[in-house]
Amino acid sequence: MSEITLNAPKLFDLTGNVALVTGAGSGIGQRIALGLAQCGADVALLDRRTDNGLAKTAEFIAGTGRRSIQIAADVTSGAALSEAVARTEAELGPLTLAVNAAGIANANPAEEMEEDQFQTMMDINLKGVFLSCQAEARAMLKNGRGSIVNIASMSGVIVNRGLSQCHYNASKAGVIHMTKSMAMEWVGRGIRVNTISPGYTATPMNTRPEMVHQTRLFEEQTPMQRMATVDEMVGPAVFLLSNAASFVTGVDLLVDGGFCCW
Repeated sequence: MSEITLNAPKLFDLTGNVALVTGAGSGIGQRIALGLAQCGADVALLDRRTDNGLAKTAEFIAGTGRRSIQIAADVTSGAALSEAVARTEAELGPLTLAVNAAGIANANPAEEMEEDQFQTMMDINLKGVFLSCQAEARAMLKNGRGSIVNIASMSGVIVNRGLSQCHYNASKAGVIHMTKSMAMEWVGRGIRVNTISPGYTATPMNTRPEMVHQTRLFEEQTPMQRMATVDEMVGPAVFLLSNAASFVTGVDLLVDGGFCCW
């Protein structure tokens, strides 16, 4: 047997990395930000929320012994994202990791949808991811390395039964293919870009009291007969960002409890 040089436990260690997470004030983005800190990264937390979501995320990260900063910004503004990256590097160090989780979801029949509703969805879910990646990659290209994970959705792969959300589905399909395109543009320049496509997940949005009936349908339609927890998105994100996925780029990782198999 040849000499073994691989240190498997270290593959998922993010110590020495600086990450930027958009949508870090709640849901999947918040939990992934916490997970990155638990794995050793310092984390810049970005969200447009006006509640104390970012403060809660920062408080938890402080408990892990890692550093964080809070940035109030809108992902539809390229200038704001460039400023966020500049502040991240000034206060935490060279940016090497990013997770773009900021997004919205709503529904309306296609024939009734106003143009503004469609455009807002595209501005936040698709253009927002593009502008985030652009600002992050500019820094990573300068630094010579980086890994980006964009949060898409299984709705970018399939059409959800019973949900009238063509604008949302289109935005997430766009994120998946845009990510593959950017991965190929930067593949020889030290940056990997991948997506995670969650299935139905128990975020605050999906667990509101008025969603009880819909939640039961989500669970029944999923082969595992339940929704994912936000905790179950952390492992896939850490994997794709870490050296464990050093030969992985342009991949859409479905985390859907088997939904897309049926």
